[in-house]
Amino acid sequence: MANYKEIVTKAVIGKAKKTNSMHFSFTPDENVDTVLGCWVINHNFSGNNQSGKVGVTGSFDVNVWYAYDNDTKTKVNSKKFGYNEILNVPLKDEATLTNTSEIIVRSLKQPTVTNVQVSDGNIVLDIEKELGVEIVGDTKIKVPVEDDFDDYEEIVDESEMDNIDEVTDEYLS
Repeated sequence: MANYKEIVTKAVIGKAKKTNSMHFSFTPDENVDTVLGCWVINHNFSGNNQSGKVGVTGSFDVNVWYAYDNDTKTKVNSKKFGYNEILNVPLKDEATLTNTSEIIVRSLKQPTVTNVQVSDGNIVLDIEKELGVEIVGDTKIKVPVEDDFDDYEEIVDESEMDNIDEVTDEYLS
């Protein structure tokens, strides 16, 4: 008959991903005629526990290359944008998010500009990103344990082997 032992260990107790589209705008110093290019760099983020939900705070830089002065001059304008998101990550097996839980946030899809327009002197950006969140916390597992299981090998001392003089037929019967 097997007994069971409970082992407390760290495991992923919650995992989710979220795709998000954000809208940003800024006003450059020049009157923009045409947007020539746009890219996102320096994406930084971190996750923390906010009353049982995962809060993600992040930022990134957006570089916009545009033409102005009747498309005779160009300039690159860089702007830093920040974001805060609250994610309700479903937890497994009645687990709870505590202050000792480890929150791991990964960028599954880097922020990318999906649309850029010039509207009333402003540059309007649509940026899409996808974040993945894992929560690592304490959990218990049960394992069967055999009571009379002996997995040790018997060690025979060589000095004991020297005490045996001779093996004869009477020892074998």
